[in-house]
Parts: sequence; structure tokens; C-alpha cells
Amino acid sequence: MNTGEILLDRDTYRKIKAKNKDEMTEFITSMYNSGRKSAFEEFDREALKAEIGAVKGIGEVKLAEIMGIIEKAFGAAEEKKS
Repeated sequence: MNTGEILLDRDTYRKIKAKNKDEMTEFITSMYNSGRKSAFEEFDREALKAEIGAVKGIGEVKLAEIMGIIEKAFGAAEEKKS
């Protein structure tokens, strides 16, 4: 069963357990950003574009505008974490 999850081995668990508040905050933030980045990379933009484009009343101009907003939102989030 490969769901893409990372198993926590005993050594990693001990390292996490020994972290102080600041180190743990940094670790959790890093894990969150890694997962978020991975999810965005797997994000199928073309499928989303096709589904939004299938909505009645959404033409090419509005579709391009919506997709621009989505890309900008994800891009801005990526810039914030850097």
C-alpha cells in the first residue's frame, strides 16, 4: 500500500522528541511547506481549466482571467514562504 506517506522511524521520532519549541516550529513549517508544494506540483491545471470552462456562461476571456487568479494565488503563496 503506497499512498505516498512517509513512515516515521524510531530514529526520526527520537530526533523530533528532542526538539525545543523553535526547532519544532521550524520542522512543522518545513513539513507543511513540503506537502503544500508537492500537492501544487500534482495539481492538474488542465483538468481544472476544462471543468471551469464547462460551466455555462464562462467563455475564453473569463476562463483565462480565472486561471490567472488561481496561478497568481498559488504563486503568491509560494513567494511568501521563501
